Amino acid sequence: MSIITKLASTLPARVRSEVYEVEKEKRTREGGGADVLSRIFGRRSAAGKPVNLQTAMQLSAVWACVRQTATVISSLPLSVYDKRDNGSRDTVADRFAEVLTVSPNADQTGMEFWEGMVAWLMTNGNCYAERTDGRLGLSQLRTLPSISTEPFRNADGDLMYRVRDRGKTEVLPRDKVFHVRGFGFGSDVGLSPITFGVQTMGTALAAEESAGKIFGNGMQVSGILKAGQTLTAEQRVQARKMLEAYRGSEAAWKVMVLEAGLDFQTLTMNPEDAQMLETRRFSVEDICRWFGVPPIVVGHAGQGQTMWGSGVEQIMIAWMNTGLNPILRRIEGRVRKDLIAPGQRIKRYAEFNREGILQMDSKAKAEFLTKLVSNGIMSRNEAREKLNLARRDGADDLTAQTAMAPVQDLGKEDTP
Repeated sequence: MSIITKLASTLPARVRSEVYEVEKEKRTREGGGADVLSRIFGRRSAAGKPVNLQTAMQLSAVWACVRQTATVISSLPLSVYDKRDNGSRDTVADRFAEVLTVSPNADQTGMEFWEGMVAWLMTNGNCYAERTDGRLGLSQLRTLPSISTEPFRNADGDLMYRVRDRGKTEVLPRDKVFHVRGFGFGSDVGLSPITFGVQTMGTALAAEESAGKIFGNGMQVSGILKAGQTLTAEQRVQARKMLEAYRGSEAAWKVMVLEAGLDFQTLTMNPEDAQMLETRRFSVEDICRWFGVPPIVVGHAGQGQTMWGSGVEQIMIAWMNTGLNPILRRIEGRVRKDLIAPGQRIKRYAEFNREGILQMDSKAKAEFLTKLVSNGIMSRNEAREKLNLARRDGADDLTAQTAMAPVQDLGKEDTP
């Protein structure tokens, strides 16, 4: 990104638009880059508000959708496994697993890395990380800002990545970039909800700004100042200065003194209209649709919907199945395809533990584990691990209740 482009974000909208056009033409001559600029400057909505990552994240609904999804996924336990021939699996604890789960690079923990990757995936539709391979294989993953990373095909049809960082442009081959694509139509990139939801988010930004201005004016909208005669230019200036003293919320309930036949007539608006409650409520629900997050997850209850009870539990289960699980599968599939050697993909894989999402209360969890152990589905040691308790000797065997007997054996005595 050039210095001109960085400074343009502080300029007025008209000047910023002119700078954008100049930079767009320049980047097009250099080979690509116009789409990167559109993501930086944003697209203007019909409501007149430019929508990009920075402006969209100022909406509480967008912030909550991205934050909730990113933090929930990054907090799930992630492990690397080797599949056995009998269908069971062994947990892998090598350098590859350490990079994925504990220390992806010198600066980030595993949770911080995946939180950033999912946040970019939610907003941009793509997340990227530069991979570094050492003597023993994968040694580092460094997050690349999606807003300044651009996939493209070279003359031979090979997928390459143009990365603009710290004023420099670097082209990386596909084997040096870990790229997770979001929802799309099978192309080299996923689709950005901010780009396609520009009208929804632009309308929400305009509504928030309008509400803020109304509150800034002490909940009073503009009125009409009547005069019994034509005012001179000097009198008009004096009238404007007088009205300025009564603008803003700090001027609420001040008494205005009028003279020379002036009469001020206010245009009333009740508080509910001023807050535009229905418009802003619908904006939250509409934004949640773009990000695939139930409104209740971001603290927004629909009409007649409670924030507690079994209904919310079912909503959370639905969110895991239709919202979170597809993202987890995308990450797991891309890890298996791009980060694991071809000869090992058939047996080695990485997997998030989904059980971390659906945590039950202590009573329900105890009943759940008891049923699994008593029916021979889980050993006592495996149940102890679910409770973060140490393993015990002699508790690895599967056990089952023996009170039940086949119908044909009823009434028979046991043979010694």
